[in-house]
Formats: sequence, structure tokens, C-alpha cells
Amino acid sequence: MAVQEIWLVRHGESVANVAAARAEAAGADRIDVDHRDADVPLSPLGAEQSRSLGQELADRGVDDVPVALWVSPYLRAQQTIAIALDAGGLAEPPKRVDERLRDRELGVLDLLTLQGVRSLHPDEERRRQWLGKYYHRPAGGESWADVMLRLRSVLVDVDRLDGPERLLVAAHDAVVMMTVAVCLDLDEPALMAFARTHTVANASLTRLRRDGAGAPWTLEEFSAVGHLDDDEVTQHTGRKDDEHVR
Repeated sequence: MAVQEIWLVRHGESVANVAAARAEAAGADRIDVDHRDADVPLSPLGAEQSRSLGQELADRGVDDVPVALWVSPYLRAQQTIAIALDAGGLAEPPKRVDERLRDRELGVLDLLTLQGVRSLHPDEERRRQWLGKYYHRPAGGESWADVMLRLRSVLVDVDRLDGPERLLVAAHDAVVMMTVAVCLDLDEPALMAFARTHTVANASLTRLRRDGAGAPWTLEEFSAVGHLDDDEVTQHTGRKDDEHVR
């Protein structure tokens, strides 16, 4: 049996999400984070969001059919799915940690606010405005198109799975957005139009479905957060170069 559904989970709020929001509000250039990106943990709210997500996964019967679990190697994604499975009383499915599911790499723009990008890397800011965020690749980092390229190889591996009917993926906002773009075959104008009206919330659930191997994917649900209380919903958009750019 081929994989017929992909359930995409964004990690819960991280301490870097909180620090970035604080730095942006203060008009600071730099984001004060004590961890490299791969080691950033969840915030206390992020852990609570993950527990709520776990109950939602259990209520939806995520394991009613054979399931495989693929996870980003980054700590915040690992913590999110571990907390969720425990809170939902769910057994961990066969698990694969895949570096292609890591967050988008920002290179020289890492740990900078939007103001910091403009102040410290004006040439990158001009390139960013000219190219748009679909193609802009910060020095040492990745463009959206780069992330889509590595996710295309992930989806080739999905077609090779034999047995699981549902794939549960725990990763990041960029991975969720770009997976949707690849599965729906969105080009730059279509993706940018979609991204202007859709945001991937922390601990949200996005679902894609197809009738079988080779069939087209359809988007069943995007960034669902009905399992979170209103005061638990966080989006933390505007990752450095993801705002105010065409």
C-alpha cells in the first residue's frame, strides 16, 4: 500500500521564536539566542501546544492505519512530536530522522531581525527586494526554491515506502509551506499568492491526500489549530527575510 496521506506538523513555539518577537518589538538588530539553530528548544508554551497537538492526533485517529514518522533533526521538532505522542497516549511509529526536513538555513541573516538585515547587510537587503524571497539565497543560506529542491527528493522517498498509508512529518514552517508547494505543483506566482494569505502556526496540522501512488495530491487542511486555545495560538512569521518582500 502506497502512502495516501501526509500529515505535516510544525513544531511548537521555541525559545528562539520568543526571542525574535522580543527583538523585533524592541527594534534591535540581533536576536539573543544561546543555541545554534539545530539545538533551539521549545518554550514552555511550545510544550503546552505540543501536548494539545498530541490529544488532537489521538482524537483524529492518526494511527488508525499504518503510519510512518519522519522528523527534522532539529531539537524543537523532535521535542514537539515526542511530547505530542506521549500526551496522546500514542505509540511511536517507525521513525526516520531526516536532515532534508531541517529548517531553512538563513546564512548571514541568521539571528538578525528585519531591522538588523537592513542595518548590517544592506546589499543583501537590496538583493532580497530585487529577487523576491522565492529566489533570494542569503550568503551561506537557502532560498525557498532551494528548500523545495531538497523536499522533492523527500517526496521521491515517500513513493518508495511500502506499507504505511499515512506519513506523519514533524518539521518547520518552511518545510510545511514548501511541501505544499511541491505537492500542489505551485510555481512562484502561485506560491507567493498562497503565502500572502496562509501562515503556518506553531503546533499546527496540515494534511495532504491522494488516491494512490502517482495520483495528484490535494490539500485537505492547512495549518489547523482548532486543538489550541485562543491564547495558545502563535504564528511567529517574519523570519528575518520572510516579511515585506514580494
